[in-house]
Amino acid sequence: MSLLITDECINCDVCEPECPNTAIYQGDEIYEINPNLCTECVGHFDEPQCIDVCPVDCIIVDPDNKESKTQLQAKYEKLIAS
Repeated sequence: MSLLITDECINCDVCEPECPNTAIYQGDEIYEINPNLCTECVGHFDEPQCIDVCPVDCIIVDPDNKESKTQLQAKYEKLIAS
């Protein structure tokens, strides 16, 4: 599952540099996560780094982009191969 930043985001800028896949970017009003790039840090870390650093806990699992750990690993391998 990729992650999703909710509208509780305060634009504190701490999540974006933590993303190893550069999936997090500044949207029109809040930071957003590109589900095609988000692997929940699978392949890089044991836990999603953006969730670890978020001071307001506004990053959740995206219910519209459910993926298994196997699918996230495959996405990671595809991303590093490009």
